[in-house]
Amino acid sequence: MNNTKPPLSEYSAVHSEIVLLLDAARSAAARSVNAVMTATYWEIGRRIVELDQGGQDRAAYGEALIERLAFDLTKRFGRGFSRQNLQQMRSFYLAWPIEAICQTPSGKSSDPSILAATFPLPWSAYVRLLSVKNEAARRFYETEALRCGWSVRQLDRQVNSQFYERIALSRNKAAMLQKAEQPAPSDTVTPEQALKDPFVLEFLNLKDEYSESELEEALIHHLADFLMELGDDFAFVGRQRRLRLDDNWFRVDLLFFHRQLKCLIVIDLKVGKFSYADAGQMHMYLNYAKEHWMKPGENPPVGLILCADKGSAEAHYALEGLPNKVMAAEYQTLLPDEKQLTAEIEKTQQALSAQRLKALGEEA
Repeated sequence: MNNTKPPLSEYSAVHSEIVLLLDAARSAAARSVNAVMTATYWEIGRRIVELDQGGQDRAAYGEALIERLAFDLTKRFGRGFSRQNLQQMRSFYLAWPIEAICQTPSGKSSDPSILAATFPLPWSAYVRLLSVKNEAARRFYETEALRCGWSVRQLDRQVNSQFYERIALSRNKAAMLQKAEQPAPSDTVTPEQALKDPFVLEFLNLKDEYSESELEEALIHHLADFLMELGDDFAFVGRQRRLRLDDNWFRVDLLFFHRQLKCLIVIDLKVGKFSYADAGQMHMYLNYAKEHWMKPGENPPVGLILCADKGSAEAHYALEGLPNKVMAAEYQTLLPDEKQLTAEIEKTQQALSAQRLKALGEEA
């Protein structure tokens, strides 16, 4: 065996070159996937608009078309083709019509790989730009995002700070434009993060692993089984149920339906300690569930926040907004006892810790 080691300076140079090469390749892969995906969504929007224009009653026909497409495409391809997503694709084509991206209408192509070069920004950026209603401002942000190489985070920050309006009022526009070229530390997006974007995951038909740690993942699995074992009142609806508010994605850890209470149970697991922000987020989930997931004849949904902090495992119910105090008392009676849930969380944590220690011992 040859134990000769290369000089440290030579190794560092080779290592640095390989790291740069891999980073460039991953960035190129992320850009390529995003470009093809964006072009595909533009083509979908074009077909929806063209078919919509052939309908008798355009408004009613368009809505019916999108509803049916959402159902059929989701059944065939899975996530990513909800009614809201398809409406965004339609809006995308209308905001970037064929005349705006091609020199002549005859130059259009239905091949997304050919159209990909037309859309240099990621799809998430175009979704953010669609929320800018002023067309001049939207074109400005698009131009600056390309010129400065803004990430989606940086674009979002500039739009939220009304950069277009501020620069219009500024006497030193050149200085402001130059300053906008410098990204903030939080604006940086790695290739891995770009490829984990919810839109990209949907397009590539990849499963989105949202759990922050193995502990959270294992707790969610175990607590789902635990609630099912409490009796047939708990009917499992979904895990990591996704919802979107404006341009932001959220995920509900567990969603159950309680047959006796006739309501949805929204469960959110927090690895850290309980905070007021957790309560606010839960009430946002409940408002969304009440409007979009609750069916006629059901009672308002109830939220359950499980805190899995190592020093303090707790369970908190979100019961505000129920029809009356009697209903709230009934919910508290029929739902699992907080002490019982807390004990189950702690027991699961201890079991997981024991498994880790055993695995470490075997490796040693």
